[in-house]
Amino acid sequence: MDYLKRVIDDQLQDYLDAFGAVNIEGPKWCGKTTSAKQKAASIIELQDTDKRDEYLATALTKASLLLEGKTPRLIDEWQDAPTLWDAVRVACDRRQKPSQFILTGSAAADTDETAHTGTGRIADLTMYPMSLYESGESTGDISLEALFDNPKTDLGARSKMSVEDLIFAACRGGWPAALQPKTERGKLLVAKNYVKTVCDKDISKAAKEKLDPKIARAILRSYARNVSTMVDKSTILADVTANNDSLSRSTFDKYVAALEKLFVIQDIGAWNPSIRSKTAIRSGEKRSFCDPSVAVASLGLGPGQLLTQFKTFGFIFECMCVRDLKVYSAPLDGEISHYRDRYGLEADIVLHLEDGRYALIECKLGSAEIDDGAGHLKELVGLIRKHNEEEKQVPLREPDLLMVITGGEYAYTRPDGVHVIPLACLKG
Repeated sequence: MDYLKRVIDDQLQDYLDAFGAVNIEGPKWCGKTTSAKQKAASIIELQDTDKRDEYLATALTKASLLLEGKTPRLIDEWQDAPTLWDAVRVACDRRQKPSQFILTGSAAADTDETAHTGTGRIADLTMYPMSLYESGESTGDISLEALFDNPKTDLGARSKMSVEDLIFAACRGGWPAALQPKTERGKLLVAKNYVKTVCDKDISKAAKEKLDPKIARAILRSYARNVSTMVDKSTILADVTANNDSLSRSTFDKYVAALEKLFVIQDIGAWNPSIRSKTAIRSGEKRSFCDPSVAVASLGLGPGQLLTQFKTFGFIFECMCVRDLKVYSAPLDGEISHYRDRYGLEADIVLHLEDGRYALIECKLGSAEIDDGAGHLKELVGLIRKHNEEEKQVPLREPDLLMVITGGEYAYTRPDGVHVIPLACLKG
C-alpha cells in the first residue's frame, strides 16, 4: 500500500528543523512509526523480537550505543527503555544540531523515570488517527485555515459521502491498517482488535501492574455509552460497579489514568468565558475518545445497528468531528474545548488557535437540526456582545467563525453568517 500523506508530515519537518529531537506520541496504530520512517535516515525498533533483549540490555549498560547511526535516527517505542530519553537529551546537548532523533511512543512520556524532562531539546508532537481527508474520503474543498483567514467567504461545495458512508467510516475508524483489507468485514475488525489489545495487554503495561481486562472493557463501554456528553465520572463508576461491586474510586481512577496515558480516552475540557456567572457555566469535561471507532467497538455495534440508531450515531458523529478538527487545526496549534451552561446554551466545540482566533462549532448530523445549532451559536455571540457592552474595560473577543458541521451533502453560508459544512468537505 502506498504511503498516504498525513497532516503531521509537514509539522514533523518543521520540528526537526528547530529541535535536536522530536517525540511523536499518540494512540497505538495511528501511524506514528510509518510517518516517522518517511523522514528517518536510520531506525532502531525496540519491539523487534529478534533484537529486543539485546537492545534493552544495551540501553541499561550504555544507551549511547543505540543512538549511533545516520540522522535523523528513529527510535521506535522508546518508552520500552526509558533510559534512552536521557541519552537522547545528552546527545542533543553535545551535538548542538537539529534533526538528530525522532522518538515514537504509544503512551504518554513518563518523565518520572527520566532524570530530565527534555525541555528545549526534545519537542513533543501529538498524532491522531486519520481524518477523513487523510483517508481520501473528504473532498477537502473547504480549508479550515483558509476559512479562518477569510471568515466571510460564501461557501459552496458538495460532499461525496452519504450518511451510510459516514457511519461505516466511524465504525472502521481512522486506523491506517483498516484501509488495507479488501472486504468491509476485514476493515471493521481492526477497531475491534484495537479495543481488545488495549484491554487485554496495553492497559496493564501503561499502569505498570496487572489490571483486569473485564473491568477495562466495562469502563470503555460505559464511556462509549456517554460519549460526547458531560456525564461525571461518579456516574460512570456507578454504571461499571453495577456488575462489579468491588471496584473502588481509586482503582477506577487508575484504569482511567492508564487509558488516558494510552491516548484512548481524550476528554474535552470546558471553555469558561466570563459571560455568565461561574455558577451558571458548566465546567465539567465532555467524554471523548481518540477515534469514534473506539466507542463503536466498545459498544459492540456495527454499521447495521447504527443505521437504526441515529441518536446514538449523532454522539459518535460529534466524536468524529472532534478527531478531524484536532488533525486539521494541529498545524495552527489549535486547542479544542466545549461550552455549556445551565440555561441550555451550548457550543459542541470551541476551537481556539494560538494567535487568539477562535470558532464556535455545533455538530449536527441531519439538516433538520441546523437551525437549532445555528441559533445556539448566534445566541452565544449575543451574550458575548452584551458582556462587552457592560464590561468595556475587559472585552471578550468575538468568535472569528461560526460553523455547523453536518453529515449532509451541501456546504453553504447562511444569511446570518453561519457556515454549514459537511464533515466530508473539510481539510486543514
